[in-house]
Amino acid sequence: MPSLIAFAAGLLFGLGLLLSGMTNPAKIIGFLDIAGKWDPSLAFVMAGAIAVGLVAFSIARRRTTSALGLPMQLRDNRSIDAPLVGGSILFGIGWGLAGFCPGPAIVAVGAGYVKAAVFALAMLIGMGAFEFFERNRANVATT
Repeated sequence: MPSLIAFAAGLLFGLGLLLSGMTNPAKIIGFLDIAGKWDPSLAFVMAGAIAVGLVAFSIARRRTTSALGLPMQLRDNRSIDAPLVGGSILFGIGWGLAGFCPGPAIVAVGAGYVKAAVFALAMLIGMGAFEFFERNRANVATT
């Protein structure tokens, strides 16, 4: 049952991304082009998502189990450190260059966009490289 609920939630999320146009790189580039022909529609999508997220996280923080009876796994770390800032910078650069962030890229791959597939592949390679270097760093620190 949890897998079915997760699938339904992912499907709803993907449909929302498609309907709002967030899988269209031109819409993202238009939002980021503040000195040119700026498209503010993404700001409204973001504001709606943040509002929903604030409500959901405020409810989730008060619970120990999910609605499906699974344990809640929320992070407590709220510190701003170099890896967070560096990752944010890399995310922003990738978002601006490709016009995709991870969620919409996965949806766009499913819709058959080749550019999204290239982005998703590069994203997976980057994630793999991060894991590789983090494990090696952890191994060196413990020896």
